[in-house]
Amino acid sequence: MVQLTKFQLKFAPVRRNALAMRWIVDAARKRGDKSMALRLANELSDAAENKGSAVKKREDVHRMAEANKAFAHYRW
Repeated sequence: MVQLTKFQLKFAPVRRNALAMRWIVDAARKRGDKSMALRLANELSDAAENKGSAVKKREDVHRMAEANKAFAHYRW
């Protein structure tokens, strides 16, 4: 049986910004506020205070990268 391992690579600044915006918009869509503008404003406010779903997603990605750091030198 083959076990697949996820590992993280360094992203270019444009890619990092795109991922951050995508995570913020996705987290805003999942909020229960009335309008998208209000949801996005609240998510941005939470992100500025280091809380919210987008920040949790970032922390999860960083934790996964730290756990799989030993495999970072592999490039298939």
